[in-house]
Amino acid sequence: MPMKLRLRDQKENIVYLLLWLVLFLAPVINMLVGSYIGNRTGVDWHEVLHLWQTYLVYFIIFLIHNFLLAPILVYQNRRGRYLVTTLCLVAVGMFYHCMNKPGMKGPRPQDRDGAPPVELAEPRPADMQQRGELPPPDQLAPPDRQAPHDGQRPAGRRGPKPELLFGPGDMVNSIFLILLLGMNIGVKLYFKSDRDKKELQELQRKNLENQLEYLKYQVNPHFFMNTLNNIHALVDIDPEKAKTSIVDLSKLMRYVLYEGANATVPLSRDLDFLRNYLKLMQLRYTDRVSIKADLPTTTPDLQIPPMLLITFVENAFKHGVSYKLPSFIDLSISTTDEGTLLFSCRNSKHTDQGSRLRKEGGVGLTNVQRRLDLIFGDRYTLDVSDEADTYSVSLRLPLKQI
Repeated sequence: MPMKLRLRDQKENIVYLLLWLVLFLAPVINMLVGSYIGNRTGVDWHEVLHLWQTYLVYFIIFLIHNFLLAPILVYQNRRGRYLVTTLCLVAVGMFYHCMNKPGMKGPRPQDRDGAPPVELAEPRPADMQQRGELPPPDQLAPPDRQAPHDGQRPAGRRGPKPELLFGPGDMVNSIFLILLLGMNIGVKLYFKSDRDKKELQELQRKNLENQLEYLKYQVNPHFFMNTLNNIHALVDIDPEKAKTSIVDLSKLMRYVLYEGANATVPLSRDLDFLRNYLKLMQLRYTDRVSIKADLPTTTPDLQIPPMLLITFVENAFKHGVSYKLPSFIDLSISTTDEGTLLFSCRNSKHTDQGSRLRKEGGVGLTNVQRRLDLIFGDRYTLDVSDEADTYSVSLRLPLKQI
């Protein structure tokens, strides 16, 4: 897990590294392709080094922006401060680039053969007349009618224009640099959004686990309280049965302590837990209470959240059994070939139990519905039928989708 976390944090830097490798290798690849198709004679390393020098300035600006300026906008959301500092950084970078252009470093460069540019001598009028380039002197205009000399060279011998400090090429470089910094912001925002999403999912997962643990701990104390009350009642009625119930209770406690904290348990283990609970409850009641349980002896290899079904059974015993009137509890559990659990619990309801049931809302029914929502979402079906003299619950759980 730590290695995965470190790799996730370095994904952004890996993206930047790959982008800059492509940018620095692009001139070499371009020249090699041109040499292959015949447009060039090889790699001009002087030109490549000149481009790399420019890219190096951009790379330094990118590092300053990525580690110092971009976090101001992405993590601190200080837009004004980020805008001012970034514009200053771009201005400094472009000023450095303009001042280090070949035309701004001193005298004009020499010709390609190494010879300095030759200044041509102005031709004399006599020579031009001999070559027929000028008319005879008597046909020349008077001096006062000749074009005034403004100190500039003739158009035919005009020298090279001086290099501009900020030309069209520099404008393109400025746009490229701004787009580069914008790409940096976009990538950083993407990875920040991805990290925030994963952190939110992790927080929701932990919150879900905490809610499930809270709901389970709400059920367990109530269940043991009822069980201890049952044993207390058996001590005076039948001590031997009380001893047997203590053994059954120890099995229930072992299940709760060692398997109740798991996210899921085998279905067969949860059904054994229900059998022990029903056995313990049958020791307490007389023949006036009819308890029927249709539980499968063999079950497929399915998993189920622990202490889930016991809530409905416990609710049936508390609100469906009367010591004065005949009562019944019918429990049925089965599975389908698709891995769906079918649970049905139907119990009698008397006037006093019905009023308490409506007032209290059932023992743990709100909690168990919350657990079902958290675990299964909308993939389960829970039907509750509250009639005049009966109360029934039907539940369908897709256990293969847990």
